[in-house]
Amino acid sequence: MFDADDHRYMSRALQLAVRGLDTTMPNPRVGCVIVKEGVIVGEGWHECAGGPHAEIRALDQAGAAARGATVYVTLEPCSHHGRTPPCADALIAAGVARVIAAMRDPNPKVAGSGLARLHAHGIGVSIGLLEAQARELNAGFISRMERGRPWLRSKIAASLDGATALQNGASQWITGTAARQDVQRWRARASAILTGVGTILADDPLLTVRDLEVPRQPLRIVVDGRLRTPPTARILRDGGVLVACCDDGVPNAGALRTAGAEVIALPGEDGRVDLAALLAELARREINELQVEAGARLNGALLHQRLIDELLLYFAPTVLGTASRGMFDIPVLTAIKQRIDLDILSLDRIGQDIRIRARPLYAD
Repeated sequence: MFDADDHRYMSRALQLAVRGLDTTMPNPRVGCVIVKEGVIVGEGWHECAGGPHAEIRALDQAGAAARGATVYVTLEPCSHHGRTPPCADALIAAGVARVIAAMRDPNPKVAGSGLARLHAHGIGVSIGLLEAQARELNAGFISRMERGRPWLRSKIAASLDGATALQNGASQWITGTAARQDVQRWRARASAILTGVGTILADDPLLTVRDLEVPRQPLRIVVDGRLRTPPTARILRDGGVLVACCDDGVPNAGALRTAGAEVIALPGEDGRVDLAALLAELARREINELQVEAGARLNGALLHQRLIDELLLYFAPTVLGTASRGMFDIPVLTAIKQRIDLDILSLDRIGQDIRIRARPLYAD
């Protein structure tokens, strides 16, 4: 169905889409290539919400050469009026002959209607070329549309024996400079950073993107059931902070709001913040990718509730011993079959540290 040239042009479209990795949210990352008689006549990628979509930028570059051309796009062209007009209509008006999309748009406002509109106007449509790569690029957008929650990626730095901090809570710094710089790149692509009040009290972090040019800082979220976050915490300095608690009527709530935080109550049955409800609320706020940078208690709760989609693990070549704090505070397992296996996506050396990307394989 697809030949070597088709693969080459779609690969190029995916490369273009990556250029919007840190900037497109809440929209998906999309790239587009227009080819006529074996020559690329137009290229484009979506840069930011409200800006031209990838297809429009490619059509602008192609001009009249778009007529009769083949369009390679990493996501089905939109068919609805959002922040911009429908791309499907622009492709029809340009007179393209064929559109090859890597995947259907999971947005229910589109969900096949863009391709159907193109087909109804006599334009050849094909779908599924390099779909796995396209889905990987937009895991957060797809998760928000299909599951009603962001894609949750938990970053953890640990020693080779799985310790994240000493018994007294000291943890800076287990990993080296290169690994910490790598974390900044992952922060930059995330829509939001999630942490727990324990991390706030122990480390007083900012959790901002540092040493990189970024168009915006991610929303920072603190899970703090009893509102123990000090109004003087560094994370509150520049706004853009959401504090999730169990009761927003306690005295400290007003002090946190005065300090610039938004405080919302999401009580769970166990007297803790309802984490699933929090993720649903973040999806409502158009958060695609959520990066967790927290301690064993919050990571354990997320893992136990099967809310972690991906792990970003940094292991330093050091040993901290059994008395140190671990990675996940979860209920005691009584049988090996209760373990959570991982699918290893990649293993890379970052400076002197090892980075593992993995996904939990939750048992049915």
